[in-house]
Amino acid sequence: MITDKIKTLTELKEIREELKAKGKKVGFTSGVFDLLHAGHAEYLEVAKSKCDVLIVGVNTDSSVKQNKGPSRPIVTEGYRAFLVAALESVDYVFTFGEKNNNKNIEELKPDFYIKAGDYTPEKLSSAPLVKSYGGEIIIVPFKSGLSSTSIIEKIEKQSITKTYQVDVPQDQKAIFLDRDGTIIEHIEYLHEPEKVKEIAGSYEALKKLQEAGYKIVIVTNQPGIGFGYFSQEDFFKVNKAFLKQASSAGVMIDKIYFCPHTAAAGCECRKPKPFFIQRAVEELGIDVSKSYMIGDSESDIKFGKNGGLKTILLKCGLPIDNVKEKPDFVADNLSSAIGNILNYHE
Repeated sequence: MITDKIKTLTELKEIREELKAKGKKVGFTSGVFDLLHAGHAEYLEVAKSKCDVLIVGVNTDSSVKQNKGPSRPIVTEGYRAFLVAALESVDYVFTFGEKNNNKNIEELKPDFYIKAGDYTPEKLSSAPLVKSYGGEIIIVPFKSGLSSTSIIEKIEKQSITKTYQVDVPQDQKAIFLDRDGTIIEHIEYLHEPEKVKEIAGSYEALKKLQEAGYKIVIVTNQPGIGFGYFSQEDFFKVNKAFLKQASSAGVMIDKIYFCPHTAAAGCECRKPKPFFIQRAVEELGIDVSKSYMIGDSESDIKFGKNGGLKTILLKCGLPIDNVKEKPDFVADNLSSAIGNILNYHE
């Protein structure tokens, strides 16, 4: 029976010892496995090909909510564990609520710790632990476009209807902006509210933009959430500090969109894909022909162009000579960029 494959970690520790005594090579991997799909099945099949026995850890509902937000998971942990166990490639399944796999690895000491994504072994906090007992780390890349998140986002996108826009003017002009390195100082994987610091002059420039009738829309990639470096709640705390600073300067942000996924997840919402521009058009009545994208990276410029916006690259990001996707304009900083926009349209 399928349920015979579902065990506790304690039971699996005993089974692992029996398998070791028989000379069997054990592989271990883990994941959310929300809305089980072909990408999951293919990944687990590859994982099983690397070992004799494959053990899979499934994140509990509480741990998924912590990392992916209150709307996830779609499928509860019991059903997710059952569906994973139903796959022929999977030998055993258990659920766990820890933020990382260190405890699971310490207990199971798998011969192979198998991880999906765009990681390198050096990026994994568990790498020293695996190596300490002679284990090996195997990275299996995601297949682009196959993820529970992309499926959910496609459903959400298709559910947006024109009835939502009845009272929304359809010719609004807007400035789309990256957050980190454009409005506030860039800190790698920023998740501490106390470290939010304005780039000099940014809020005053945004205030002038607002007074000129532009909607202000923030679009930011936050792969640190997908990597597990911090949670969505941490991101929201940083945004709260950012919004508090902005409002104190008289700036009201109309919308903040964020992608919590790594590049390997194949989602539809990560810049440079124009998903959030399309969302803003639907939700705020944005006229892209009157609107701009301002950012400090080539991804920001591609994002703007993919969505039909005029683009401005700030010199504080990549060296201009290294940028292959040429922007419409270049500016020293956000204050300069917005000043040029306002002067141009006077």
